[in-house]
Amino acid sequence: MTIVNMLEAKTRLSQLVSAVESGAEDEIIIARDGKPAARLVPIAANEKLPRQLGLLQRQFPGISLEDFNALDDEIAELFGVKPE
Repeated sequence: MTIVNMLEAKTRLSQLVSAVESGAEDEIIIARDGKPAARLVPIAANEKLPRQLGLLQRQFPGISLEDFNALDDEIAELFGVKPE
């Protein structure tokens, strides 16, 4: 972890970003008046959170196909379409 002051960060921003991108530095702390103000870290290329399937499983009652289709007219009216 490297700490740089604000003026140095302004003048060397391109170099600092390159260092973080290449992995030469894990993170760079930018300080203002000697106090940490910001952290420069790389963005992971494919940083996706794992999906958790079934979080709401059994939280809602099931619905039959007939009940589901019965709502078609109601939904059509919400969108300003006259039901058939």
